[in-house]
Amino acid sequence: VTGGAGYIGSHTVIALINAGFEPIIVDNFCNSDRWICKQLEELTGKKILCYNTDCKNSSELENIFSKYSIEAIIHFAALKAVGKSVEEPINYYQNNISSLLTVLSMMEKYNVSKLVFSSSCTVYGKAEFLPVTENHPIKIATSPYGFTKQVCERLIEDCLKANKISLATILRYFNPIGAHPSGKIGELPIGTPNNLIPFICQTAAGIREKITVFGDNYNTPDGTCIRDYIHVMDLAEAHVKSILKMEEKNKSLTLNLGTGKGISVLEAIKTFEKVNQIKLNYTIGERRAGDIEQIYADTTLAEQMLEWKTKRSIDEAMEDVWRWQKFLKSKKVP
Repeated sequence: VTGGAGYIGSHTVIALINAGFEPIIVDNFCNSDRWICKQLEELTGKKILCYNTDCKNSSELENIFSKYSIEAIIHFAALKAVGKSVEEPINYYQNNISSLLTVLSMMEKYNVSKLVFSSSCTVYGKAEFLPVTENHPIKIATSPYGFTKQVCERLIEDCLKANKISLATILRYFNPIGAHPSGKIGELPIGTPNNLIPFICQTAAGIREKITVFGDNYNTPDGTCIRDYIHVMDLAEAHVKSILKMEEKNKSLTLNLGTGKGISVLEAIKTFEKVNQIKLNYTIGERRAGDIEQIYADTTLAEQMLEWKTKRSIDEAMEDVWRWQKFLKSKKVP
């Protein structure tokens, strides 16, 4: 599991262990923290192999591939901040594309048959129709981050056509939120959060003074942007299902992962306030460049192909994420 100590990766490691797999974490810890590996061992009661390795480093990666009999790769490792990618395009292209190239070449060399790739609904750009199906046109990306996901998807498709790898499932995430229900692992943003929910939590915890809602004059019921918020544990379980179904059906897939329901920024804030009984300080600001008015998934194909469905509500996600924030505060983690 590349990027296995990151937000989605760490939750997927738990889901893999629960399903009887033995995950190997490969992470360079540029966007995560080593102590998460200890948290995972505590939560699962298992010793977990964890390598401090950059996926761009082919010799270090080969050392891992040559040492173990690897059944599948789940490739999360990538830089993921849309705004940062605009400021640092070279870094994003180099990291996100080179790391996948190295992983694909190792898969071919060591005959690893299955790949699950962490993609994003950013590949769709501004939605032409809602809900968004997997057949929605792939638009010109609005950020270097979004373009790296498009390039990576194409790389995987080309490798499948050339029989360099056998099977791949490309998962296009909508908006992952929440945390493990134990409150012992969750999203750990470095510096100022780029996503709404960590910002909500840090405001509730007194780390941030207030939340700025970027625009309330969109063509939506309450004027704020609409997103499809999926609980990270539902997302994690879809990765496990992807591996099992590739084995069973011997078929490569591209799937949306979301709930199929759009929730506005203000609805998300009010849900957090309601379930945690906390009043948040927020103000309405100007629109933010690059923000899409609304997007949410058609999840029919994922539900059919994976025999999977989201089980956790946004209320649960907001309770779990606040439990995680309180845990961070108790441990004095910045």
